[in-house]
Amino acid sequence: MTVRSICLHGPESTGKSTIGPRLAAQFGTPLIGEYGRDYAEMHGTDFAMADLVSIAKGHDMLTREALARGRYPVILDTDPLMTAVWADMLFGWRDPWFDAWQGCADLYLLFDIDLPWVEDGTRMFGRTAERQRFFDLSKAELERRGVPWRLVSGVGEARWDRVMRVTG
Repeated sequence: MTVRSICLHGPESTGKSTIGPRLAAQFGTPLIGEYGRDYAEMHGTDFAMADLVSIAKGHDMLTREALARGRYPVILDTDPLMTAVWADMLFGWRDPWFDAWQGCADLYLLFDIDLPWVEDGTRMFGRTAERQRFFDLSKAELERRGVPWRLVSGVGEARWDRVMRVTG
């Protein structure tokens, strides 16, 4: 089976946005950046559920466009499954759109919380208990959906080496 898409999944400040461009360069394939970050930088982080649905739909549209071009694997810096976890974190519930969404990636890389949290102006959940809850919800979403996933942990080049082992 051809892996058409690899999604970087997990809490804030775990290295997804650092690994994403490097992984896309390694494969010579497209990277769909974190649409939610762009949205937050334009509109702020005082999200309503409608904002999260808009973020998820925007990211899904960009992903479908990249997949249609046929250069695989498309690397996704998060996707609507991650936005659903954000809904769980922010509101304790999610819009039904998230559970109806069917565009899951072929492989998910779940990034561990073994890196220090760094404030960047858009991040919200830096306390240890919040990070653990975010990680646990992220993992539970992958398990609930039954999608293939691999854990990515390690610091520095060890993290990259793990990504290469599970995607190579």
